[in-house]
Amino acid sequence: MNILVANDDGIKARGLRELVDALHLRAGATVYVFAPDGQRSAVSHAITLGRKVPVTQVDYDNAELAFVLDGTPADCVALGEKILRDREIEIDMVFAGINHGSNVGTDTTYSGTVGAAIEGCIQGYPSVAVSVDSHQAEYFEYACDLAVETVEKTGGKWDSEIVININTPNLPKDEIKGVRYTVCGDREYINDVQYAGTEGDTSYYIYGGEPIHYAEDQEDIDVLAIQNGYASISPLHKDMTATYAKADIERWRIGK
Repeated sequence: MNILVANDDGIKARGLRELVDALHLRAGATVYVFAPDGQRSAVSHAITLGRKVPVTQVDYDNAELAFVLDGTPADCVALGEKILRDREIEIDMVFAGINHGSNVGTDTTYSGTVGAAIEGCIQGYPSVAVSVDSHQAEYFEYACDLAVETVEKTGGKWDSEIVININTPNLPKDEIKGVRYTVCGDREYINDVQYAGTEGDTSYYIYGGEPIHYAEDQEDIDVLAIQNGYASISPLHKDMTATYAKADIERWRIGK
C-alpha cells in the first residue's frame, strides 16, 4: 500500500509526524510525504499559479521519500502525484493531516487539510482528512487509530470522489466516548471578526473568536459529535452541485 501524505500545518508539524509513523509502523504502508515549508491553514483548495513552485527533497523518518514545497496543501498533492508518477510509483491512497484543529461543519470549506484531500480525489485516489480539535493539539492517539483502521478495513477501496473526513476531540484516548458517523453541520463563532485598531486612514480587523456551544445533541451532526466528546467520521464529496436546485434554475429561465 503506497500512501501520499500531505498537510497544511507544515513539514515540522507534530500531527504530520504522528500520522506518518502510524501509517508506516502500524498499517504497514509505504509513505510518501509532500508538505508545505510552513503554516498554510485556511487556504482551502488554493493552488499556486503564475510562479514556479520550489520542491526540495528532505529526510523524514518512516517515509520512503519526503519533499517540502513552497506551495499550498493542494499543490502538495497535485505536484506530489506527478513527481511520484514520473518515478513510476503508483499511489493507492491520499491522507491529509493530522491537522491541529478540527475540520467540521462549514469550516471544511476553508480547510487546507480538506482541500488537500479533495485534490487527492481530483487526482483519482480515495482520500482521507484527519484532524484533532485543538490548534494546540496534544492527543493524537485516537486519530491515528482511526487512520490505521481506515487503511486496514477499507484497503483504500471506495469511490475515489469521496473524502473520508475524520475528526477527534483533543482528549486522551480513554476519555473519548466513541465514534459517530456524521454529516456536516453549522460551525459558528462568537466574535469571529474583531476590530483591531486604526492607523491613519487604515482600519485593521482580525479573524478569531470562540466556537459556539450548542445545547442539542444530534448524533449525526459532526460539529455536535466533537463538541460532546465523540470522534466524527463523515463522507465529503468533491462535486459541489446542488442537484436538488437544478429544477429551480430551469424554472427561472435565466438568460432565456
